Amino acid sequence: METKRETFQDYPVYSLSEIAFSLHKVVERTYPQPYYIKAEILKLNYYPHSGHCYPELVEKEGNTIKAEMRAVIWASHYQRINERFIQITGNPLKENISILCLANIEFSPKHGLALHIQDIEPSYTLGEMVKNRNAVIERLKKEGVFTANKRLEMPLLPKRIAVISVETSKGFSDFMTTLNGNRYGYRFETELFPSILQGDKAIVGITGRLAEIEMRRQEFDCVVIVRGGGGDVGLSCYDDYEMARCVATFPLPVLTGIGHSTNLSVTDMVAHTYNITPTDVAFALIGYFQTFDEQVQECQKRLVEVAKVLLADEQVKLVELDARRKIAVPKVISQSRNRLIQLSQDIALKSKGLLMFQRTLLQNASAGMERLCQTRMSGERKELERLSESLKTLGPLCLSRQNERVGNLEDKIQLLHPDNILRRGFSITRHNGKAVTEASQLTSGDEIVTQVYAGEVKSRVE
Repeated sequence: METKRETFQDYPVYSLSEIAFSLHKVVERTYPQPYYIKAEILKLNYYPHSGHCYPELVEKEGNTIKAEMRAVIWASHYQRINERFIQITGNPLKENISILCLANIEFSPKHGLALHIQDIEPSYTLGEMVKNRNAVIERLKKEGVFTANKRLEMPLLPKRIAVISVETSKGFSDFMTTLNGNRYGYRFETELFPSILQGDKAIVGITGRLAEIEMRRQEFDCVVIVRGGGGDVGLSCYDDYEMARCVATFPLPVLTGIGHSTNLSVTDMVAHTYNITPTDVAFALIGYFQTFDEQVQECQKRLVEVAKVLLADEQVKLVELDARRKIAVPKVISQSRNRLIQLSQDIALKSKGLLMFQRTLLQNASAGMERLCQTRMSGERKELERLSESLKTLGPLCLSRQNERVGNLEDKIQLLHPDNILRRGFSITRHNGKAVTEASQLTSGDEIVTQVYAGEVKSRVE
């Protein structure tokens, strides 16, 4: 007999497990086989201790998520999938990549809907990586910066080098050994800016180091990014737009030697100079010095050759000049002697005329000076007589006025004498020998002396 289902407000009531098991049956019946599914790994969620991986898959339209679903890759499948993925793409499974996965669609009453991934096709991801890589290249070209760093002029002798690498890496060691151990004895100044060189963290690390170097760009001639060992795994970061643009627009020439043995990364393409290995980068820098050295040596050889030709020509000219000198010098001496005699005679004649002329001028000046002095002395004598008469008249008047002023001052001094002031009824009060000018200077019981015109009076303050 069928049990009657409970209802509420005319709607049937189901338990959560009934709904869950019903969905499980529907999903199991609707999706009985594995399906290939295109998605993007938003988060990988790999747990090394168990070996299981729980990716969060999304489908995006622009920056908007259209769909999102959990997935599971059991440890038994993950190692095989990841190894094959690295072998074909050069990178491990990671976040923010597009994948084509073979998965069973399952609904667990306890854990909900999930995709159980059986396999991932690396060639699809590789194609997406190539597509994204081409899109980055096209975007940089459209922005007009793809060849910007290549257009920078490398200094004639790139001596001051900023190096982005890892101090413990073999690539950095090879670069420094080759650079400093060059057989020509060239000396370089290097400063290391340590950074992670592979994986997604390398993007932030390298661009951050480039920003530091740019702030000190006056201290360097170029930048070198070198990496050695480890194969091509984790090098897709060098196809990243932000990193490539940072290198392309950098104000100093950038040289790369990041070890891509097969494909050329976008960062390599936009860099000023691309080399496969760090050692090649070192040889390229040494090459600038070697080229300059060869040019200097060539110039030196040419200078020596030109100097020899010039010396030979000058020697011939010197011989010719010496021959001409032997002929011309006696002739010039004879002409100069005749000219000197003529000039001596001319000077003697002109000197006599000049002396007579100057004597006449001197006599005229003497007579004029005598007349001027007599006139000036007559005028000064008259002025002196006028001043003498004025002094006789003004002297007694001035003395009379000064005597009158002195008399007035004596009267004022007499009036201001203390005795005359005391005679008019004023007095002086002293305390301890000092004149009292304010009542606040005295306190009760103080003895004071009051001086009047005819004597002193002692009293006590109450």
